[in-house]
Amino acid sequence: MPKGLHIRRMSDEPDPRKDASAEGARARAQGRPKDSCPYPADSPERRAWLEGFDGVPDGRAPDLPLANG
Repeated sequence: MPKGLHIRRMSDEPDPRKDASAEGARARAQGRPKDSCPYPADSPERRAWLEGFDGVPDGRAPDLPLANG
């Protein structure tokens, strides 16, 4: 490969959904309200942001409490 040439791979591109999820988690940690999400309704980024804020992937039921045994 010639010097200075960089081949970009798809893995080099940041996943906007992961970034939005991290933004949502940071927003919650900073005490911001859930309705402060900056992404448009029904967008994948909004869903990811809300998943990060809630700490639960969209469509996943909350974990049940463990039985005290």
